[in-house]
Amino acid sequence: MSAQEEKTLSFEKNPENEVLNHKMCQKLVMDTTDPDISFDQGGVCNYWHEYQAFLKNMPILEEREKNLYNTVERIRSVGKNKTYDCILGLSGGVDSSYLAYLVKELGLRPLIVHFDNGWNNELVVANIENITRKLSLDLHTFVMDWPEFRDLQRAYFRASVLDLEVPTDHMIFGALYKVARQHNIKYIISGNNYRTEWLLPRKWFYRKFDLTNMKNIHRRYGEKKLRKLPALGVWQSAWYKMRHTMIDVRLLDLIEYNKNEAVDLLKNEFEWRDYGGKHFESIFTRFYQGYILPKKFNIDKRKAHLSNLILSGQMTRDEALAELMKPTYDLRLQEEDREYVARKLGFTNEEFHRVLSLPNKNHEEYGTDEYQLILLRNLMGVIRPITKLAKMAGWRQG
Repeated sequence: MSAQEEKTLSFEKNPENEVLNHKMCQKLVMDTTDPDISFDQGGVCNYWHEYQAFLKNMPILEEREKNLYNTVERIRSVGKNKTYDCILGLSGGVDSSYLAYLVKELGLRPLIVHFDNGWNNELVVANIENITRKLSLDLHTFVMDWPEFRDLQRAYFRASVLDLEVPTDHMIFGALYKVARQHNIKYIISGNNYRTEWLLPRKWFYRKFDLTNMKNIHRRYGEKKLRKLPALGVWQSAWYKMRHTMIDVRLLDLIEYNKNEAVDLLKNEFEWRDYGGKHFESIFTRFYQGYILPKKFNIDKRKAHLSNLILSGQMTRDEALAELMKPTYDLRLQEEDREYVARKLGFTNEEFHRVLSLPNKNHEEYGTDEYQLILLRNLMGVIRPITKLAKMAGWRQG
């Protein structure tokens, strides 16, 4: 590739204008790389103030502990006489690994599901095996059809949209619901929590369950038929939740969850090994968050991840600033990942560079499921009153 071609295909942003207008929150490490951020007269961003308002409405610890007890009892009751009373997705990362430990401590009987999309970091397998073996938990590995999944990921690269993690995040929950239905499990335990994940700017991701958007992107840029991927759009999700009464539960919000303490416990009890950054248990996620987002979209997700830890009192701002002074991850490993990801997705290095150099596009340019969401809300507005009246009259669902 010539020097001129390299210059033409370069997708790294020129930071000069951004440096001139750059402003960072005086409490957090969020800054003007988020176009929606705003500041008060003291230089404190809107996220800080919104979080303080959020905390005021957060139930006190005693109420959350009572809610935890009631939730666990309800899960046990519904799951009585079944092999499993809940299902839990285990990635091998901190949150889901600690959650596996927690549900066992609470006396629940989870079926552990690991979603294998072909991008596992080598540490993941060992972490998952250690945790499930030592906790005596059954493990179901949901393996994606790689040719189909690769074709979907390739289509997202060609579409040049922001959120290249939509295929994975969408299919993870599709797989969980599918396996839960197969085992007649009603409760899906989620590792999402406000202490490490409350803050994520709206412009830094796209809705994960917009099946219309996904299908349109694949229809335009894909090459294979998608027959085996566990889709979970508006109507599929409504069907699972209404017909099969499946419920998502966020147990980590009901305890005093501390990430550093969780890491220490996992290392001491389960020989758990750290893999670097948040969600870096996936090679693809590591490359996407640490390489593509900063270079192509001028987004460093660490700012949100670290700000969450500042908000929850698990890190100081100075510590976060020191982290941001480091590369997103090892520069040599970034280059190795770039070659590996290109090769695994079936791109030559030149093709991959060219795809990454395409002008950025908004997801909405490919159509959305907004009309379906509106239709569902309207239908629910009719169904709920009828169901309530039916129950008052003594009717029961079969």
